[in-house]
Amino acid sequence: MKIVAAQLAKNLKSMPLPSVIWLSGDEPLLVIEANDLIRAQAKRAGIAGRILIDVDASFDGSELIAANQSLSLFGDRELIELRLHAKFNDKGRKALMEYISQPNPDNLLVIVSSRLESAQTKAKWFLQVVAAGWWLPIWPIEHNQLAGWIRTRMQQAGLQPDPDAVTLLVDRVDGNLLAAKQEIDKLQLLTGDGQISAEMILNSVSDSSRYTVFDLSSAFLAGDLTRTLKIMHGLAGEGTEAPIVLWLISRELRLVIELCEAQVRNQPVQEVFKRLRIFEQRQNDYQLAMRRAPVNHYQRCLIACSKIDAMIKGQTKGDPWTLISEMLVAISTPQLPAYQL
Repeated sequence: MKIVAAQLAKNLKSMPLPSVIWLSGDEPLLVIEANDLIRAQAKRAGIAGRILIDVDASFDGSELIAANQSLSLFGDRELIELRLHAKFNDKGRKALMEYISQPNPDNLLVIVSSRLESAQTKAKWFLQVVAAGWWLPIWPIEHNQLAGWIRTRMQQAGLQPDPDAVTLLVDRVDGNLLAAKQEIDKLQLLTGDGQISAEMILNSVSDSSRYTVFDLSSAFLAGDLTRTLKIMHGLAGEGTEAPIVLWLISRELRLVIELCEAQVRNQPVQEVFKRLRIFEQRQNDYQLAMRRAPVNHYQRCLIACSKIDAMIKGQTKGDPWTLISEMLVAISTPQLPAYQL
């Protein structure tokens, strides 16, 4: 069955361990912590051993079958952990189905992977895995959820942060939950009474922000100019190439334009989101962009992207990042006269 992250601890306490648990997600800290909960419960259930198998493109499943069969000869209960670095090939899927069809009741199979594509989660073989055990998809903490997540984690650690301290810590560790955890652990050692002020954050917490181009997308669609420019400079400093950022901007502009035009034609917005394959977690960002400016503004922005493309290709002189930053201002804050389209 499919469960959400918030259900894991409760299910582990109230239900017997299934034969297989699949953890999928792109947020390392949350995946690690979920896996730790499973291991702790397995140990309480008498599953003391653990064997780790890395799955790459050449994985044929023989290690999985051999581990399951050979370990059972000794009567020991084992946790078999598959870490997926590639998708299962045909032989790997066949071995997994063999395991699922005849699971060893003494063992627990834990599969750890990155986020799964929608097509994979609908495959017949994957649905058989879900039916045989638990699937826990782990989603990243969105930017608008991060302050609440950090406040809760700090309180669980016995800390009492003031609002400015939380805001500042969010800014310092945005997009990097592992860094957030490390900083909270460090703050525990720096305070005697648990009170955390913004000054303490300034003095003790380094800037560990880590972003992807999709963080940039969320920021400029939502109209958060300060965060947009911070992420852009972070990406440029990390070596992200300008053509990738331009591709992202152009793609998002096309989607916003299509949504705006559908709205003018009185088409149900949820149907359009579904047709464009825009997930629920991102729909609010697009709606904010649609309300912020008329469709012709975004059409002019898209046309102006050709200037950035020409500069990237060396057809005109200049720094493309300057034009990219001006474009992001135009999208995030249309009322500012900083960028004349």
